[in-house]
Parts: sequence; structure tokens; C-alpha cells
Amino acid sequence: MNALQGWASPDHADRYRRRVFAERSRLAAEHTDMRGMQQRVLADLLEFNADTEFGRQHGFRNIRTIDDYRKAVPVQDYAAHGPLIERMAAGEENLLSADAPVVYFTSSGTTGAHKKIPVTRRFMQTTFFPFYYAAWAPLIEHYPDVMRRPDAVLNLKHDPLSAPTTTVSGHPHVGASQVDLGTRFGEPLSAELGTAAPWATLPVDVAPDDHVQKMYLRLRLAVQSDLRGLIGINPAMIAAVPHQLNLWWPRIVKEVRDGTVGGAPHGSPDPERAAELERLAEYFGVVRPAHVWPHVRALFCWTTGVASLYLPALREQFGTGVAALPAPVAASEGPVGVPLDRNGSAGSLVLSASVYEFVDAEADLGPDAETLLPHELQEGRDYHVLFSHVGGLYRYAGGDVVRVVDRFRGVPRVEYAGRGTRSDAVGERLREAQVIRALQAASSSTGLPLRNAACRVEQDPRDAAAAVQARPGTAAARYVFAVAPETPWDAAETERFTSLVDSALSAESAGYARARSDAALAPARLRLLDSDSFARDWHTSVGRGIRPTQVKDRLFRQSDAQWQQLTGTDTTTRPAGRGHDEGGQQA
Repeated sequence: MNALQGWASPDHADRYRRRVFAERSRLAAEHTDMRGMQQRVLADLLEFNADTEFGRQHGFRNIRTIDDYRKAVPVQDYAAHGPLIERMAAGEENLLSADAPVVYFTSSGTTGAHKKIPVTRRFMQTTFFPFYYAAWAPLIEHYPDVMRRPDAVLNLKHDPLSAPTTTVSGHPHVGASQVDLGTRFGEPLSAELGTAAPWATLPVDVAPDDHVQKMYLRLRLAVQSDLRGLIGINPAMIAAVPHQLNLWWPRIVKEVRDGTVGGAPHGSPDPERAAELERLAEYFGVVRPAHVWPHVRALFCWTTGVASLYLPALREQFGTGVAALPAPVAASEGPVGVPLDRNGSAGSLVLSASVYEFVDAEADLGPDAETLLPHELQEGRDYHVLFSHVGGLYRYAGGDVVRVVDRFRGVPRVEYAGRGTRSDAVGERLREAQVIRALQAASSSTGLPLRNAACRVEQDPRDAAAAVQARPGTAAARYVFAVAPETPWDAAETERFTSLVDSALSAESAGYARARSDAALAPARLRLLDSDSFARDWHTSVGRGIRPTQVKDRLFRQSDAQWQQLTGTDTTTRPAGRGHDEGGQQA
């Protein structure tokens, strides 16, 4: 029996609930001995992988302490691990881990290239499953309706594949949401909420890369269910739902009335529900998810990073009082933090999953970067996060920055703050987290909510000539923000928001303040977009065959093509500078 079939068992929900709460209790119990647990994780990964090629090269058998480990192993990114991973994918064994990979998770890097993340049975049992189960505890504890029916949850990230891509050695190379963990790893309880809903297995044939059609079909089927929650992980997927409902509304209503799905007969015609849906559109004009599913109680996704700008208004689209519960701070490579309660953004370090190290976010990451341990972190500071685990990633820098929110029972709780790469046109070294906080400050001060925002550095030749005339040797590069407001802004509001963003960037970043003071950067500018611009941009990317889970919010958009796709206008000024991140949040 695979994990999806398990939901048909009468006692499955009870067993699932017990497992989830047991894993949460076990992770919480580890908080009593943070340093001891981290030492045990280190000792286990060193012993287990001592005779691998990597372990022999770095003298794992002679390492006893975290200081020994830091001296023996340099800070590594995917590129440093890449040659051994490619040899593993080709069939060689005992290179990074003594345990052979079962699958390879795919993860989109900042360049868009697909990584191959080796996933072993030992990794899944010791690192992945404990945090994976515990992550659902706040949702099912406080919103038990999501467990009462298979169709109570719309799981937007569930995307099973009948014929997955494979590595040279024949192992599946797929997204984490595309793996049947029950079949691959013997976990019959592992299927997520919503993965046994009527739309989980589509009733009509769809090309594997036709993700827009898949989304339509799932939404078409879901409008006939009484949803209580949505799971997106990637919040951009949930943010797309209001747009999709209105985009496809006439087609959805017609298919409900006719009893068809994707034009093919399915089930019985439902003229009563179709008439109800039509009345909603006539009465409200713009249909919101709250009109279609009035009993939705919770959204489950990342709540920080760029999403923190639009989630407050997005929640209202799904109904008054709807909660946004944070998904774990994690990537395909491994977990960092998991919320054990209803904290709106942060999760406690998963102490038994990995050995964690941190580097101040203002510092450059390199092989010899000086790191801090969990007990040395300061609240309110941003850090690059590194982890090492038994699955074969060592002092691994995945590119994410986390912010320490507080401590719970002595253990740091962290939230995702953004990608670690910088926008650095003239030495401002501006980080994603700093820009997000500047936008938050301007939005809060003006009372102007956003649907989304992006920015890039531009240099207008006319500005450059004026700058040189005023002060020889200066440039006129400036940050241009593309903002989709939740409601229309007038000219005075737009001017004030722009001014506040510019001031807030100077307060967040000494480099930005210095560049503005030296006239190396001109004042920021604002380009107002219509409210659906980011949703259309997201759909365009998905329509090109990119899986929705991997089309994430992108704050820095230095690419002319990306900027033109978002703004819908020709690029009349050229980008300036270097080091701009075209990637998004963790996969």
C-alpha cells in the first residue's frame, strides 16, 4: 500500500495525528541539551561517513570536536559538492555518504540550474522525517477540520509523476513534492493532507510540463468541495489562486454545470452549484476565494521574505480571521527550523537533524569564513546558515539568510530573511532582507498595502549627464521599484512611499547610505503596476513549463527580459552594476 492509499484506512487520521504530535514532542525534548545534541549529531555523521571518499580526504576519523571539524572541512556550496554528486548520480558509491541515494531532489539555484540533491534512507530517517511530521502539528492541532475529509485541503504543491526524470544511474531526479515517500522509504503515514483529494490524481491526461492546465483542473474540481485549508509552501502559489479564479471563472462555472473536467465528462452535472457560483460573480463582481470556500481556516506556506509584504492582504482574500501558518525554514538540501507552535514566522532549530553554523550576513562567505554556533547567535541579527548532516552535505552553504527572532527554551528560533546574494552596483552591498524591511517600513508608515514588489538598478544616460555636470566623477545609477498596490495610490502617496523606501534603505544599509551621500546612487524611483501584474508574470513563467513550486518571488530582477515580462513595457534604461540575484526563496 502506498502512502496515498493509507488515507482510505479508517484509523489513518488518528495514527497520522499521533505520529505528528510524537515527533513534535521529541524535537521539543531535545531543547534541554542543545550543545550535547549538536555534538551527538556531529559524532554520528563522522562515524557513519568516515570511510567515504570525502570522509577519508578530510580525516573524519581524527575529528572529535566542532573546532576540529571546522579546521578540517572548508565551508562548501553546491558547486564544491558538485563533482562528487555527479559521480554519485552516475552510479559510484561511498563518495559523500556511506548510504547510497534512493532519489535525488531537484532544487532550482539562483541561476535557474537544477541541482541534484542526494537523498539517502539514513538522511530521511534521521534528518527529514522528524521535522517533516512535526511541521504539521500546529495546523492539525488548532485547525482539526483539515483532517476530517480527504477533500478538506487544496494541496497546491502535490504533483505526482508517473514517469520521473532519472539520473544516469537510473535514480529519480524529482522535486520533493513529486516523490511517493511511502513507496520509496517505507513511510505509510507520509502522504500530506490533501493528497488523497479527488483532484490529487487528475481524471484527464495532461502533459507533464503543462502546469497551467494542471492548476486549472485542480481548481475546477476544488470549487465543488468545502475547503478548510490550503497548502502551498511556496506562497506565490497561494497568491495566484485569487487571480486564477477570476481568470478561469466562466470556464469553471460552465464545466460545473455540464459535469465536465477539461472538456471530458466527469461525475454528474451540478447546475445548483453552478448557479450558486454565478450568483457570487453577479453579486461581488470580483470573485474571492472566501466567496467560493467560506469555511477556509488556514493557509500553510512560507510567511517571511517577500511574502511578508503581501500576506496580510492575501489572507483577507480567503476570509476574515484566516491564519497563515509558517512552513518550515528548509530547503531541498535539509531543514533549519520548524515551528512547534503558532508563531507567525519562526521555527526552532531542528537540533537532531544537522550540525548548524552561522556567519554574519554582512560578511562574505568563503571556505575559511568564521562561523558561530547556535548558542552564540544574537536575537535580531541576520546570518548565513550552514548545515552538515549524515546524508552527505558538509558545512553546506545553501545561500539562504535567516534572522534570529528569539529563543524558546534556550534554542534560537529563526525565520527566513531572504537569499544571501547582494545587489551591488556601486558598493552598496544591499541584501534582500534589507530591501524587504525597507518596503515593510514604507508600507506600514503610509498604510499602503502591497500585492508584491521587485526592484533593479538602472542608469539613465540623461541622469548620468546631469550628475556629472553637478559633480564630476559621480554616476546616476538608482534603484527602481516595481510595485503592485493592493488599492490605487494617488501621486502624493506614491511620492511619500518612494521617499520613505529610500530613507529606510539608508537606515538598513550603511553601504546604501554611503552611496547616496556620495551621489553614487540617485534617489530611488517607483514604477506602479496594476494589481495583477505579478500574478500574470508568475503565470507566464509557469506557462513556459517551470513547475509552480519553483517559480518563487524574486525581489532583485536585473534581467531585461524578466523586468519587461513583469512590467509589460520595453526596457528603456540599462541595468547597472554587478552581483544581482535572479533567484528566489528556498526550494
